[in-house]
Amino acid sequence: MYLGIDIGTSSVKAILADDNGDVIECASSPLSVSRLRTLWSEQDPTDWWSATNNAVSALDLRRRHAVKAIGLSGQMHGATLLGGDNRLLRPAILWNDGRSAEQCAALEANIPDLGQITGNLAMPGFTAPKLQWVRENEPDIFEQIRTVLLPKDYVRLQMTGELASDMSDSAGTLWMDVGKRDWSDAMLAATGLNRTHMPKLFEGSEFTGELRAELAEAWGMKRVPVVAGGGDNAAGAVGVGVVRPGDAFLSLGTSGVLFLANGGYTPNPGGGVHSFCHALPGRWHQMSVILSAASCVDWVVKLCGMPDAAAMFAAIEARDAPASTEMFLPYLSGERTPHNDPNAKGVLFGLTHESDAAAIGQAVLEGVAFAFNDGMDALIDSGADVDNITVIGGGAKSHYWGKIIASVLGRPLVYRDGGEVGPAYGAARLAQLADTGASIEEICTAPAILHVEEPDDRLADRYAAHMPKFRSLYQTLKASF
Repeated sequence: MYLGIDIGTSSVKAILADDNGDVIECASSPLSVSRLRTLWSEQDPTDWWSATNNAVSALDLRRRHAVKAIGLSGQMHGATLLGGDNRLLRPAILWNDGRSAEQCAALEANIPDLGQITGNLAMPGFTAPKLQWVRENEPDIFEQIRTVLLPKDYVRLQMTGELASDMSDSAGTLWMDVGKRDWSDAMLAATGLNRTHMPKLFEGSEFTGELRAELAEAWGMKRVPVVAGGGDNAAGAVGVGVVRPGDAFLSLGTSGVLFLANGGYTPNPGGGVHSFCHALPGRWHQMSVILSAASCVDWVVKLCGMPDAAAMFAAIEARDAPASTEMFLPYLSGERTPHNDPNAKGVLFGLTHESDAAAIGQAVLEGVAFAFNDGMDALIDSGADVDNITVIGGGAKSHYWGKIIASVLGRPLVYRDGGEVGPAYGAARLAQLADTGASIEEICTAPAILHVEEPDDRLADRYAAHMPKFRSLYQTLKASF
């Protein structure tokens, strides 16, 4: 068996995959997010560790004993600050935190070639601007910092005692020279840090340490190796076989991602497109990111007083019609691609007396799809060629939503076995690569196709007519944000 652990935003997921690549068992443990102020988003890293123990312990003990290696994936960009003796200094500042816009502008002004070095614009979601914010607003804490870790790497520290990270996750910090796959001294210095504050870098399928003896006993495992793993999107790509140039996936998680695998480093930060290292050696990827995707469904469930997301989807599907006048801007946490606007706000527009929960829910699904279309256009403008798209993430459970997205994008969506647990499955695959020494082509195959959602021509025409309205609504309201 190979164990994959994904440190998500809403939960920690653990999966067991066998040496045939089949997912045998899954477990998860929920997490909550703290939003003490507008634009703030934080989590207590000790909650990640508690949830990891809960998720792993829920897996069958006999199967756990058969684990040969462990891989990690996780939410990117989270600033986990450690002082002496690796003690936590404050809650982790998450990827969807928008407080550091001023620090982003200063970094862009101070490092003119930032985009070429890092492959990205400076955005509040990234880790480096967060540290600059701490430096300016919490100087007592900043002075105590000895190490900065990403979320999954804090869990690694608890598992192995090692300070390590992988290329794909670290590429999302803005401290990395993404083309050279190494830390950038210039970017570190810009935020008052240096290499001693950073973990050692590894490729995603390299070993980083062994499970601590006492933890191995508690989990019912041998002292198996733990591999570097990857950021959630890169690991998700490994899980569904998006590893060759031109392969693509769409992730419907808390956030939304359009991910395109590349054979080389081709930075083009204009339009908010990201360029990162892949979780596999010598490979890179581009992606567009919307900050709120499936999380918009959770939001509208609470807004409309529905019992849960399943009930909301059931009501929407029973209605089975496009929104009439309702339109939704899904910018509940600001937006990255293409707007790079942490102050963008979610908007429900066009409500009437006939706008019930199902109609509003339909508008929310459509609004997320429209935002994905903006992201796809940004990728295409950078020279990308996006054709068939594999779907991963919890939102992949709804084929009805898939029909909407396929119709908006004008491209088929491919649903594959294991897509709902993509990042954790990819982490398990990276563990298998390290353990067996097999080739990428042998392990990172595309799982079996379960379903293909084709665009509906009638919906496509309707949604194409609505896209200009969606875009103009943001531009019209932008000044009031």
